Amino acid sequence: MMPNRQGQDPRFMLKTLSLLFRAPAPALPPPAVPEGQRWYVIGDVHGRCDLLDPLVSAIDADDAAAEPADSTVVFLGDLVDRGPESAGVVAVTRAWQRRRRVRCLAGNHEEMFLESFTDLEMLRHFLRHGGRETILSYGLDRERYNALTLEELQEEMARLVPEEDRAFLASAEEWIEAGDYLFVHAGIDPTRPLEEQRRSDLLWIRERFLRHSDPYSHVVVHGHTIFEEVEDAGHRIGIDTGAYRSGRLTALVLEGSARRTIQAVERDGAIAIEHEGLVT
Repeated sequence: MMPNRQGQDPRFMLKTLSLLFRAPAPALPPPAVPEGQRWYVIGDVHGRCDLLDPLVSAIDADDAAAEPADSTVVFLGDLVDRGPESAGVVAVTRAWQRRRRVRCLAGNHEEMFLESFTDLEMLRHFLRHGGRETILSYGLDRERYNALTLEELQEEMARLVPEEDRAFLASAEEWIEAGDYLFVHAGIDPTRPLEEQRRSDLLWIRERFLRHSDPYSHVVVHGHTIFEEVEDAGHRIGIDTGAYRSGRLTALVLEGSARRTIQAVERDGAIAIEHEGLVT
């Protein structure tokens, strides 16, 4: 075929026109959890039992008021350290687990805590990252804490922290899959498929995961990294709103393709419950 008088090949013009008028690709359905399920996913508590108690009540009330569903609560890890009531948080979580389906993921702070019972160097590291508050929450007097050597403190921890609490923390899962969502403490290694993820990344990864902008096989719901507000980046949702320092503890609610939040928020010494930004 000869070019036209303007020097353009008609075949090129037809191809260009076909691209201009081609129907757009169908939109992908939004991510969803399986039909009939409701998931309450709670970010890093870090010893803030004063926030967890009202959030537990709010979630129970929300679930009771909604349409019947197969409901599950998931803690994203880091129940302990930094805040003042780690022992209380563990007790509340264990009690809640006895009356409804509550699943817990392992966080890096649980890992440090558990390893501190046998590893003095890890104990030293643990104390620098909020472990002191955890040990004091189990009833150790502050003056006695200050007088103990590291070896003596390790012995005191073994005496003070119930075996049941340690077993509970040690039983935490590494990740949970729910339809198009993946729940994990810190994130995932973008270069590895899910079945090849390393525990160290699931509990500790940060920048390599946060900088990654391409979609994953699932929308990853994670804690570990603090955001002032819930961060929805499309392929990941960060729900650690820094409870121990901000006074805001977040639960992400997933049902079908819908998302909403329930938050316990400290204001002027009182705790308010916010549903999607509405104060109740």
